[in-house]
Amino acid sequence: MNSYLVILKDKRNGELSNDLLTNHVTYLKRLRQQGSLMLCGPFVDDDGAVMVFQSESVESVEELLNNDPFVYEKYYQSYEIKEFLEANDGNNWLVGVPQTKGNLID
Repeated sequence: MNSYLVILKDKRNGELSNDLLTNHVTYLKRLRQQGSLMLCGPFVDDDGAVMVFQSESVESVEELLNNDPFVYEKYYQSYEIKEFLEANDGNNWLVGVPQTKGNLID
């Protein structure tokens, strides 16, 4: 599985209905139960939100996003997806793992 960071952007402020929020939360719970959604939440400055996914491909993340009521109802009008390498104890914080585009200094 690959790790993906999603930044939700261009929020339509003042347009969040209870129904839209309920539908979004129901969808998030389903993604969490399936093991796709690792974490999510809005930025405290009210300028967007973040989601972290585990998935096989960027295309599958796009499909998950496009089924989210916040995205298909255009509450967030755009998003950015970035694949990243998760550093943790299990992979020794990526020590010895080649980094892309020559970012590692020998």
